[in-house]
Amino acid sequence: MTAVQPGIEALLKNPPLWLREKRIGVLVNQASVDSRLRHTADLLVGTYPRSIRALFGPQHGIRGEKQDNMIESSDFIHPRFNIPAFSLYGASRSPTADMLDLIDILIIDLQDVGTRVYTFISTMAYCLQAAGGRGKKVVVLDRPNPIGGEQVEGNLLRDDCRSFVGVYPLPMRHGLTIGELALLFNDRYGIHCELEVISLEGWRRNMLFRETGLTWVSPSPNMPSPETALVYPGQVLLEGTNLSEGRGTTRPFEIAGAPFIEPVLIKGSMEGRRLPGIILREAYFQPTFNKWQGRVCGGLHIHVTDPRIFKPYATTIALLQDVQSLYPQQFSWTPPPYEYEAKKMPIDIIAGDGAVREAVERQRPLEELESSWQEDLLSFQEHAQRYHLYNDLRAGK
Repeated sequence: MTAVQPGIEALLKNPPLWLREKRIGVLVNQASVDSRLRHTADLLVGTYPRSIRALFGPQHGIRGEKQDNMIESSDFIHPRFNIPAFSLYGASRSPTADMLDLIDILIIDLQDVGTRVYTFISTMAYCLQAAGGRGKKVVVLDRPNPIGGEQVEGNLLRDDCRSFVGVYPLPMRHGLTIGELALLFNDRYGIHCELEVISLEGWRRNMLFRETGLTWVSPSPNMPSPETALVYPGQVLLEGTNLSEGRGTTRPFEIAGAPFIEPVLIKGSMEGRRLPGIILREAYFQPTFNKWQGRVCGGLHIHVTDPRIFKPYATTIALLQDVQSLYPQQFSWTPPPYEYEAKKMPIDIIAGDGAVREAVERQRPLEELESSWQEDLLSFQEHAQRYHLYNDLRAGK
């Protein structure tokens, strides 16, 4: 038995009556599995075939086959279950009235990665809003935050930077499980949907994913390992630049670069900053798709040596400052569109605040920038603690 058991196991261990009595929809993807890698939809349909009336899928598709951003999925009839499978990253990003009319309860079982811009939590927020408006209950089956529940980092999202990659004012690294986020969204931001969270068993806030005993299943195509999740809260910023974030390689987000970068120079500049918890290695790579497809890029591979002191967001901001300083003519920000936003700069909606872009452009001292976040971070943590389901001494409430 694994050290940690996801919410689906707790649900089926003590099944509530509504599993037999209500019409149920299930929001899942390929990573929605129990500790024995049995899929949540298979478990629920196999046990309660008359209750499960519809499936829903997030970005990248219910099967996780869509490789890149802004590649939509279509609705279809599930070939084995003979029920509709609705895409929430296609014609609609929120469950429609027609979809919700088929069900009484929506179960959400998605693996988040602990970063504000990961769109699964936006999809969950939209589901809570839609369900609340139609008088439907939502049940979230909790899963571990793979980068832990203790550290938070980054600026809070500003209202003028809201988008599908940022619905509510979280820091970039939020330190909550998806179930805790659901409680926070529902209460703090006035959704007030009927909500139940089925807690994990055995998880503690100081756990990283490798310590859970669970097997990692990529929740999205470019999140192949827990190590990817560790660097993602910073490296996702590269999506707003002309630097490759390693898409089209076997190490997305862990490696970064561009054809105009000389690895020795950028490594020397970055090492001079003495950033904690990492070793930087010079790297060359050739993406098979996405930015700089087929071109040899120079850059860095971030090797995280101490996840508990590593600061992913600050590390990538430092990288952007150093690249801009070394290559001012070649470095650039990518223009819109990005994740359904046609006007705002992608870097601004990813970072959640235009001040981050300005800090790179003006070479604002990193320590000064980090200090400017602290008051908001402390306030966020104070509020977030009200929704904690786990602590460091034992699992559960």
